[in-house]
Amino acid sequence: MTEKLRVYVDALKAENEGWLTDVKDALGEVTITTPRETIVDMCSFLKKEHGFDMLADLCGCDRGPEEDPRFEVNYHLFSTTHHNRLRLKVLLSDDDPHVESVTTVWRTADWHERETYDLVGVIFDGHPDLRRILLPSDFDGHALRKDYPLRGYEPYSMN
Repeated sequence: MTEKLRVYVDALKAENEGWLTDVKDALGEVTITTPRETIVDMCSFLKKEHGFDMLADLCGCDRGPEEDPRFEVNYHLFSTTHHNRLRLKVLLSDDDPHVESVTTVWRTADWHERETYDLVGVIFDGHPDLRRILLPSDFDGHALRKDYPLRGYEPYSMN
């Protein structure tokens, strides 16, 4: 891990060691896995205390119905002052795909969270307007889930 990124990992550990369940360092990038209950506090801390003033991206991933936990939400943070990047990851189970919204930390999370909800089915608790953003409001299911049929759900059987 590069020294400049180790500083942020160490600062997070010093603030609350429970925020970090795993740290991966690959190809000069650091991914920190955190419990879903801590994501808002962790993001607020990184923004206020360490200058991560930009949520560059937030995306969801379905790891497959046979995986547990099934879903992950990745938060790509960037600092416009010191130009460092961090990735945060929250893992969610199929039976409880809820995580708190970070729209109170970064307003841009609004559309990212709506897209993740629409396509993957992750529910962002506390989101100001959680509704579909890409697919029609009457669309059945979540198109980027690995168990979603390639041709969509058939309204009738071809027997």
